[in-house]
Amino acid sequence: MGQEVAGQEVTVLGAGVAGLTAALALARRGFAVTVMEQADAIREVGAGLQISPNAAVVLRALGLGAALDAAQGRAEAVQLCDGLTGETVLRMDLLRLRPSQGYHFLHRADLIEMLSTAARAAGVQIRLLQRIETVDLSGDRPRLVTAQGAEIAADLVIGADGLHSKTRAALNGAAQPVFTHQVAWRAILPETPGVAQQAEVHMGPGRHLVSYPLRGGRMRNIVAVEERRAWVEEGWTLRDDPMEMRLAFERFSPRVRGWLDQIEDVHLWGLFRHPVADVWQRVLPKGAAVILGDAAHPTLPFLAQGAAMGIEDAFVLARELAASPPDQALPRWQALRRPRCARIVAAANSNARAYHLAGPLRGVAHLGLRLGGAINPGFALSRYDWLYGHDVTL
Repeated sequence: MGQEVAGQEVTVLGAGVAGLTAALALARRGFAVTVMEQADAIREVGAGLQISPNAAVVLRALGLGAALDAAQGRAEAVQLCDGLTGETVLRMDLLRLRPSQGYHFLHRADLIEMLSTAARAAGVQIRLLQRIETVDLSGDRPRLVTAQGAEIAADLVIGADGLHSKTRAALNGAAQPVFTHQVAWRAILPETPGVAQQAEVHMGPGRHLVSYPLRGGRMRNIVAVEERRAWVEEGWTLRDDPMEMRLAFERFSPRVRGWLDQIEDVHLWGLFRHPVADVWQRVLPKGAAVILGDAAHPTLPFLAQGAAMGIEDAFVLARELAASPPDQALPRWQALRRPRCARIVAAANSNARAYHLAGPLRGVAHLGLRLGGAINPGFALSRYDWLYGHDVTL
């Protein structure tokens, strides 16, 4: 039996993927939800993301199946390539090997628009220009202090406020991220409609590049990663000279160099390894606070699960809060989510090493992938059944 939730007030910090999904899921269950967003509009930098089956089932459960299908981003395959020669190392045919599972390529802005439109239709209030400088959990209720000095007393605060979460800091203290000595460039370029809906991973010594089409093949997303010693700041706002990226991948195949030659605008950011938070929630005498998504478990972009984990988090959190009061729901939610998210973060760390092999080990690994794909085409995908086959809506 669920508890009575009609009209219970929830304040969500951040209008990103995790925050908007949480707002939508909670509003659909009867909560009165307000989203506080620091920007002056709901927008996202131009970038692509992958929605794997474990996230797609949540979006469909929230009534966004038609919008997801209309985005024209159903993935057909994932292809691992030798970055230097362009030769295929392993092709995973998703339509044949996993016909019942939906893998999708989406422009991040399209997903944000999809979620914000549905959230507003469900009654969510989205307040812009609300930069929260302090989350204070020392009293009976969570207290928020804005950049303008205004104080807001909240009942339940959900910190979906990203890598530099004020809510996480209030729960855990300051985090100590570690630079991985890897940097990533992100860019989008025009594409000819009708290209194959497949993700390509081009692997080379000390670097790799991931690419896939967006918006029905009208655009192409590029994420290129290089190992380097020099520190680069964390975040997506730092622009770089496209020539730096071209030089980093000058030994790669003509296909990759052809993409990079078209890029005129590129962002660069340093990749940092953050610890999974120890404390995700706190119940106070007259309120509670909880973190989800990147605020709780930042991950490296080597398994394409950042957005997916936040989407899963949001659905499970809404379900638990609808079933029990916060003092029961929040500890149970952390117990459900933390082990799975920690495993995903660890798997992403492992992929980073596998993509950048050099010397004889690289040749051995590629041969093993080729032979494995020939003998058992579904084996590589089956290794991640625990991830992609997981359905939090059941």
